[in-house]
Parts: sequence; structure tokens; C-alpha cells
Amino acid sequence: MNDKSGRIRIEMFYTLTCPNCKLFKRLLTEVLPEYGDKFEFKTTLASAPLGMIRSMKLGIHTVPTLLIDNTIVFREVPARQELINKLNMY
Repeated sequence: MNDKSGRIRIEMFYTLTCPNCKLFKRLLTEVLPEYGDKFEFKTTLASAPLGMIRSMKLGIHTVPTLLIDNTIVFREVPARQELINKLNMY
């Protein structure tokens, strides 16, 4: 779902103890700046009360999970090129 500015929302579900979540977040913070303002990046703590409710509604059972426009696109850390290929589709 695009926000008011027309940017595409990317949301990553994570937990504080997940080592792969840290890797994925670092990968996203390296890659996303190349797209300027095209994407809005948000993280959601899956173990927080609101994050838990949201993840249950979306059927998210593992972290890291990445959504683009409220659609699950990755349930693990993708290869850098795989992430770039997916972002280029938007």
C-alpha cells in the first residue's frame, strides 16, 4: 500500500534475539538508499503486543519476514542480488 507521498511501504518483522534479522536489516539499509524516496522502510517487532497481533493476522510465523505493499516477499534473508531484483519489480 503506497503512503500519501506515493512511496511503496516495505515492512520487516523481526525479534531482538534474531541474528538473521540484524543481517537482513543491515542489507536493507545498504540497498534501499539506491532507490531514493521510492520506498518507505518500517520495522515491526514481532514479539511486541501490536507486532504479535499484526503478524498473526498476516500469517507470519518466522522472522525475518519482509513485506512489500503488505505482501510477504521473503521469509528469510535473501541474497543481495535477489533483494535488488525484487525491489526493481516495483
